[in-house]
Amino acid sequence: MGFLDDVKRKIGWTETKSVALSDPGIYDLFGIRSTVSGVNVGGMSALNIPAVLQAVRLISESVGSLPIKLYRDGTDGKEVAKEHTAYKIVRKRANEWTGAGKLRTELTADALIYGNGFARVARYPDGRPFELIRLKPGTVSVVEDPYASAPPVYRVSENGGSTDYPHTEILHIPSFLGRSPVSFGREAIGLTAVLERDAAQLFGSGRRPSGVISNEKAQMGEAGANAITNIRKSFREWQRSASGDPLIMDSGWKYDTPAMTSTDAQFLEHRLEQVREIARVFGVPPTMLFELTRGTWSNTEQMGAQFLQLCLRPWLDTWQDALATVLLSEDEQDAHYFEFVTDDLMRADAASRTANMTALVAARVLSPNEARAILNLPPLPGGDELINPHTTSSAEPVQSLDTAPAKEPA
Repeated sequence: MGFLDDVKRKIGWTETKSVALSDPGIYDLFGIRSTVSGVNVGGMSALNIPAVLQAVRLISESVGSLPIKLYRDGTDGKEVAKEHTAYKIVRKRANEWTGAGKLRTELTADALIYGNGFARVARYPDGRPFELIRLKPGTVSVVEDPYASAPPVYRVSENGGSTDYPHTEILHIPSFLGRSPVSFGREAIGLTAVLERDAAQLFGSGRRPSGVISNEKAQMGEAGANAITNIRKSFREWQRSASGDPLIMDSGWKYDTPAMTSTDAQFLEHRLEQVREIARVFGVPPTMLFELTRGTWSNTEQMGAQFLQLCLRPWLDTWQDALATVLLSEDEQDAHYFEFVTDDLMRADAASRTANMTALVAARVLSPNEARAILNLPPLPGGDELINPHTTSSAEPVQSLDTAPAKEPA
């Protein structure tokens, strides 16, 4: 069953049924869905809302910027498996024209906007992975076994036809339940679009008049029309003048400025609440969407940690599992695994970071050279020894009780 057949089945179409373009089901076919507010939300159109754009950028670019490494279990703990061909794919270049970080950013954005991100694996003749090539949204459909007793098959539209690939050949990054947050939150996004449009009309074309000129005793007819024309001309000349002279109305005409109603006064609060609503849709702390009405120094730092633990961590786990599925053989998966390095997201300010590293070196958790490597500084001679810098400069390296030399008898 192809992509169009799957869409027709979900929305109840048959081969002989003709559907007008005004039918609501047509929106499902093109990835756009109407909302109660009357705004069609879907795909790239949702990115016209600044809060949605920032949420998608924040999550996808964070996944793309975090380094990821391939490790294997060694005799002395985990070791970086640099000799494996997958290490270069995830660490440096996904293919000849795409960096590894850029591919992660694009596939994560595809999952956030469309529900799924896909890439095809190209391999050497011996089966080793050579590169990952992004597949555009809408070109891949997932064919699942109805009894869930077999892995899914990925049907890719290419070269004027379609090709079926096993699950080990297509890197699949799904969003929650295989549907994008844009799809789940289209009503909140649609309401935000209405508020954006209302604000543009209010401050742009003058949905609310700047003033009202009235005269209860004015007579209609040619004389009244001429009077209105003259008043309009005089009013515009007064607006262009910079002399500061007062506006003088004659013959009983009055000029009033409309007062802002209580509903208009709450307009800004409505817009702020929609930013918070979009933050809930994407699982992003509101302060990271620059909604700072309740932001303080302390809770902003805590929300940054929540972003990593509650929002970003599920995406990182999805990436790690997906990469292991397509880039590692079944035998390699027993000892090899992918892991993101999230230290960059946990870095505090310079003072706190310095105090933390000093404590780790003093506690002999890190060697001086390991701390310097974190700061991108070159190693120093003798800096690989676990010694306490607060003791004398002649301190000996820490030794276990089993290897420490026995004391000479007195």
